[in-house]
Amino acid sequence: MNKMWDVIVIGGGQAGLVSGYYLNKKKLRFLILEASNEAVGSWPRYYDSLKLFSPAQLSSMPGLKMPGHRTHYPLRDEVIQYLKNYAKAFDLPIQPNQKVIRIEKSDGFTIHTEAGAVYQTKAIINATGSFHNPFTPNITGREIFKGEVLHSFEYRNPDRYKDQRVLVVGRGNSAVQIAMELTESSHTSLAVLQPVQLVNQKVFGIDLHFWIKAVGLDTFQFWRFGKQAPIPTAAADLGDYKSRLEAGKPDQRDMFVAFTESGVVWPEGLQEKVDTVIFATGYRPSLTYLQEIGALDRKGRPLHKAGISQNVPGLYFVGLEGQRSFASATLRGVGPDAKYVVRHIGRFLQTGLWTGRRRQL
Repeated sequence: MNKMWDVIVIGGGQAGLVSGYYLNKKKLRFLILEASNEAVGSWPRYYDSLKLFSPAQLSSMPGLKMPGHRTHYPLRDEVIQYLKNYAKAFDLPIQPNQKVIRIEKSDGFTIHTEAGAVYQTKAIINATGSFHNPFTPNITGREIFKGEVLHSFEYRNPDRYKDQRVLVVGRGNSAVQIAMELTESSHTSLAVLQPVQLVNQKVFGIDLHFWIKAVGLDTFQFWRFGKQAPIPTAAADLGDYKSRLEAGKPDQRDMFVAFTESGVVWPEGLQEKVDTVIFATGYRPSLTYLQEIGALDRKGRPLHKAGISQNVPGLYFVGLEGQRSFASATLRGVGPDAKYVVRHIGRFLQTGLWTGRRRQL
């Protein structure tokens, strides 16, 4: 463990694996540290019915095509197998069960893991994402509610909620898809701050993502103009979603204002008995091990420009939402970002800046 690596990648999901692909091409000495026992990211923890919102044709990572017909929308388990195949195809050096808990900065970095391992490296790519830190808003009375409250990352399938009164909080893809399948066997409503917006999955019979890519929006680099790439708020209509919402299956309700022991209080003051509330309210960064070296702002978000740390030389990011483009945090989007970051790392290592002293080239 005393070896000085060129790069250590933290996180073995899609962002970490693609980073490894480009580090291999650069012939750099690197490791990928994965917190769990296999490098498949957060995909095993998603709900059973999840499927990609882009077809196989547009969902491949660099160097390996996503299996299936080009118009097929891969399911969760297909993505998991694809990631396993990706790591194997490129013989990526993955160290499982190595959750990073602390990082020190001097000449290079010293990385400490929960398992007691210590790694030395000249540069770091943080590729962990934020799925392990679900966000749930603080709502009055939650502590007295006797029903079940969970986040969408804990939801698997509708079986246990049969015949229940269920509220799904949110208006994005996960909220809509979960509510759609729950409403088949339970009385389900979407609780929203604003009405759900749907976007047609296909335009003129061709997947929307094809058009987004064709016009350049998919990889348009907003950061070059000092702007963050927009985060989509509309949900994809995967078939009959529009007609089902119009029919009230599920219905939409203005967000409730408080919990009671047995349910919720709606804005007009009406109380209703509820069995389960599922928050599909997204995630927040959880990168406390980067706080000590000054890599985060006061809200715990990475201080970076296009994936390059603004104040910690040698620290990089891949897989952040809106990092360089509209698609940055997706399977199809991590490739260009990883390629850009690894190219920058190559120059960084050549200059000798990782030691704090510039080498004359």
